[in-house]
Order: sequence, then C-alpha cells, then structure tokens
Amino acid sequence: MDTDIQSQVIKNGKTIDRVGVTNLSYPVVVMDKKYGEQHTVAKIRMSVELPKHFRGTHMSRFLEVLNKVGRTRITPHKIKDILISIKSSLKAQTAHIVLEFPYFIDREAPVSKSEGLRQYRCLFEGTHGPDNEIQFYLEVHVTVLNLCPCSRELSPGKSAHNQRSEVSVRIKCNKLIWIEDIVSLVESCASSPVYTVLKRVDEKAVMDRAHEKPKFVEDIVRDISNQLDGIDGIRYYRVESENLESIHHHNVYACIERVKDS
Repeated sequence: MDTDIQSQVIKNGKTIDRVGVTNLSYPVVVMDKKYGEQHTVAKIRMSVELPKHFRGTHMSRFLEVLNKVGRTRITPHKIKDILISIKSSLKAQTAHIVLEFPYFIDREAPVSKSEGLRQYRCLFEGTHGPDNEIQFYLEVHVTVLNLCPCSRELSPGKSAHNQRSEVSVRIKCNKLIWIEDIVSLVESCASSPVYTVLKRVDEKAVMDRAHEKPKFVEDIVRDISNQLDGIDGIRYYRVESENLESIHHHNVYACIERVKDS
C-alpha cells in the first residue's frame, strides 16, 4: 500500500491557519428576488486549519465535498452543510469557504426605459470553527456615479467633474437580506446609478440628477452607513468607497466599519 505522505506526522511543525484550494470555477445557483433563482459561475476558495503535527492536507477531498453538493441553490444553510462536510472529511477544527460570483439585475434607463443587464460582483463567505458556530458574510460591490461638491460650487450652472465610485458593502446578518436591496440602497446614496444602456435623453437625466445630488466619498459611506443602521437583522457591516478620480492622479477612499447592537 502506498504511503500517505500528506498525513505524515512531523516534528517542530507550525500550525497553518488556512490551507486548501483556490481559483476553482464552479456553477452555482443563488437566490434571485425577482426570478426566484439565478444561475451563475463562482470562483471558490476552500480551506481548513492544519495542525502543526501534520505535514499536509488532502486537497482532493475539498473537490469531493463540493461535487457531492452539485449544482444546487447556495444559501447560508447550504454553506454551513458544506463547511461541516469539509471539517468531517479533513478531520479539521476550522473550515472556511469563499464564493465570488457575478450577479445580474435588470436595469431600465431613467427616461427612455431602455432595458439592460447590470452586473454586480458578489461574495459569500463562511467559517465554521471549533465552537460549531457559523460566521456568514455577504459582500456586494456596486459601481456608481458621484459628482464633486467642490467642483459644482466653483462652477455653478456650468460644469463639475465626476467620477465612477467603486462601493463595497459587507454585512453579517441573522435574516435574509437580498442582494438587490443592498444594490438599491447603495445606488440611492450616490449622485446617480450607472447604466448599461443610455439614450441621449437618459444621459441628460443622469447628469442633471448628479448635479442636484453632489457627493464626496465621505458623504456616500456615511449615507450608506446610516441606512444600514436602520435595517433589522444586520449585526455587522463594513462600507468602503473608492472614487476613481477624473482630474487627479490618485483615487480617494473612505470606510466605515461597525458592529451593531444585538
């Protein structure tokens, strides 16, 4: 019988916090507020804590666990089942999984109502530790338009520079929070959403709206934070925004991270 090299017991080893597989493409089904479910492809990272006395872990067992799940709907409960299976299969104290995937939402232009699909980058992350508690996080990335208040003040009625802002919202919650609702919240706090399809009349409406609602990077993270404070079920959040500056050779950034009272 072949020697199991990975399970060799070693001396003077060091515990590895996370060891596993990454950059694994896999078809998944996620919940969709409008259509019930949405098929997408996730980039998956799975790992376990490796005790100091083991030389290595059995990488193939991660894939075996995932393949048993198949093309099923991914929910926090399903992620818990996957993590429990990983811990059992690899005899680990802690298991970790990250699924990053594109998510698509129907979006109409503001005036012409021209239809298009907007893509948003989303992430599910789960950890299952020795205490058997699961830590589950949802992260949503949203691109919006923000118009500079200073520039608008300097050129009233004329022009103001604007930039796309990359906003991310990461939450830990004890109830269902829809991806679509996080997207809508972020876009409502920006100078304007961005769109896939815009006619000339829509372009004017977008810029008119932006001039009426100028935002600093500080403004948008504060406004999003205030909205998240009022949502029942969210126990933790982190809001980040990076403005891709149009007249500076640098970007600007802001972040608010909070643990809410239970």
